[in-house]
Amino acid sequence: MTPNPPGPQGASAQHPCTDARVAQARAYSVALIDTVVLETGEPALEHADGVCVILADMGADAEAQAAAYLNLVVPHLAHPQDQLRKHFGDALATLAVQTRKLVEVSRMARGGPDEAELRRRHTELLRRLLLGFSRDLRVALLRLASRLQSLRFFTRTKNPAPAAFLAESMEVYAPLANRLGIWQVKWEIEDLSFRLSQPAIYKDIARKLDERRAEREQGIAAAIVQLQTELQQQHLRAQVVGRPKHIYSIWRKMQGKHLQFEQVMDLRALRIIVADVSACYAALSVVHALWTSLPEEFDDYIAKPKPNGYQSLHTVVRTEAGQIFEIQIRTESMHAYAEQGSAAHWAYKEAGAKGYQGQSQAGDYQSRIALARQLLALQQELAGSNEPAPTALAEPSAEQETEDRIFVLTPQARIVELARGSTAVDFAYALHTDLGHRCRGARVDGAMIPLTTPLRSGQTVEIVAAKEGGPSRDWLNAELGYLRSPRARAKVRAWFNQIAQEETIAKGRAQVERLLQREGKTSLSLQTLADGLGFRAADELFERVGKDEFSQRQIEAYLRADPSAPALEEPVQLTNGTAVRKKQAGQVLVVGMGSLLTQLAQCCKPAPPDAIGGFVTREKGVTVHRASCQNFRNIAAQHPERVIAVTWAGQDDGVALYPIDLEVSANDRQGLLRDISDVLAKERINVIGVNTRSAAGLAQMRFTVQLASSAKLKRALGLIADVPDVLKASRK
Repeated sequence: MTPNPPGPQGASAQHPCTDARVAQARAYSVALIDTVVLETGEPALEHADGVCVILADMGADAEAQAAAYLNLVVPHLAHPQDQLRKHFGDALATLAVQTRKLVEVSRMARGGPDEAELRRRHTELLRRLLLGFSRDLRVALLRLASRLQSLRFFTRTKNPAPAAFLAESMEVYAPLANRLGIWQVKWEIEDLSFRLSQPAIYKDIARKLDERRAEREQGIAAAIVQLQTELQQQHLRAQVVGRPKHIYSIWRKMQGKHLQFEQVMDLRALRIIVADVSACYAALSVVHALWTSLPEEFDDYIAKPKPNGYQSLHTVVRTEAGQIFEIQIRTESMHAYAEQGSAAHWAYKEAGAKGYQGQSQAGDYQSRIALARQLLALQQELAGSNEPAPTALAEPSAEQETEDRIFVLTPQARIVELARGSTAVDFAYALHTDLGHRCRGARVDGAMIPLTTPLRSGQTVEIVAAKEGGPSRDWLNAELGYLRSPRARAKVRAWFNQIAQEETIAKGRAQVERLLQREGKTSLSLQTLADGLGFRAADELFERVGKDEFSQRQIEAYLRADPSAPALEEPVQLTNGTAVRKKQAGQVLVVGMGSLLTQLAQCCKPAPPDAIGGFVTREKGVTVHRASCQNFRNIAAQHPERVIAVTWAGQDDGVALYPIDLEVSANDRQGLLRDISDVLAKERINVIGVNTRSAAGLAQMRFTVQLASSAKLKRALGLIADVPDVLKASRK
């Protein structure tokens, strides 16, 4: 049992994140992780401090920064969810635990035996990431910050990083940061991964950049002064800064265009930040008037933003001296969005009383849907499918059909994972059982569709539900195609089973109340009656009576204070300890007695090797019950002096056969009785009676069989339970 770590008063070390909530989380964690070293070789506390700083730079809130520490203590707590909830509340505890689970998934995703297996594991990791992100926006931010901190550690210490770790960084985390619009993190992950995986190439490009740095910086400084002066003359308030060209992006350009380093012209880059959108286009006019533009390199991401929400004007110009400049023009809000990303922007904008949980957010619908679809598109690309998001009724491609899972969206951009081929009804049950019961229609991407239409990844599904009501029986018909999920199908069956049970209870209640009227016992409490008959609740008694599993004569006997009435079997005469019934050898001995009239109780039908007990009746000798029989316990409690010990005798040459009742509950279908009978026949079990009832699609069956011993029942009941549509098989 791991002891609870000390509270915040136990730590006094300085740390970079000064928020009180973060300081509390750090102090709580110090006692558990101060000496822990992560698998990367980095001290755990140092790693958490670095992640906290990165998250702060990304614009993440204090709870996300606190989770940077708390997710590392999760493996060291016996009950992390409960212990963290006690100190930090449910939301932060859940965030820390969910983030830690993704760390474990990431660890398992690395080290695939071949490239195909590694890609499959990376796809699974991204699947978990986007599902976690759907529940809490900050999960992805935490994982990105953690990965960036680990890369910084490897770079600073010059320790070799595992190849699978770097491949995962490039294939999963850099694209994830790009899709979320956190470009600063994306570029650094790419550069550091490239530096660690291709050190010779990286150093060569870095050396060449450094050789031309003075010339490049001088050209950038002159261009900034010239451009700033021109903008001021046009009365445009603007901030003009140089921006770095990342080594990985330079190498990608060299590879993509088959260029040598000396042929890469646009190593100089400027960024212009203005007040509003109109000023962006005014600044663009100034730039193009000042220098010669290259039209083929112009992109207007303000009029047509990137899918992840990025907005800016991009242009490439040539100065009078022949220098090439790549220039970005954007507003302050566009710049903040580009630096912190859509995920951080979304979290910052929508944090409120309801927290960050995806299903409870109420912000801009279109931005949430766009962001969620970006994640889904990334998952499809990593899985090897570059198809665009499908329309509502598009046919699936053969390549996509090889995947067995799909991801669809709620109107609030919550991502829901379903089996391929799932319908809107499956989707409704995945959200909430009651919503599934009341589902009457669905809109997919705004258009109504039949409930049998298979859903596709990336679609947004809105359920049209009735205020009241239940499912249709047609949903259980596999040929109609309403349900794909076994879980949803089980919920529909449970609903109808409950309806059938309520009808049975109502029927049994009516029968019991009529009996009480006949006996003049209407003043007797129904619960008292149930208690006296050995039932925990009155409804349990009504259900047994409604199913004809509990005789009204037994109730009459109880009301008339006649405890022997439940035993209604034909008598069996014991002679010298051997019972004779229709010329078959019996097996019951009354301890300490000679020949006594005995009978096997009808209510429980005992058979060897059941534990048994005897009850001396007034007129019918000894009635033999199973020791576990509730009727036997009731009458024994009322008349303990009439209980007598009995036991099974040894076998004769002949073998006595005993009647035993089996009860089977199943979803009714054609051929059900035949299938169960076939099982009993193959087990060589003789059936002497069958009673079946069917109501609301639920079949209740009772089989009376003959066996020399009840020991053979276990295998037979197991085989019956395996028959399709059988819900339960047991001995009465």
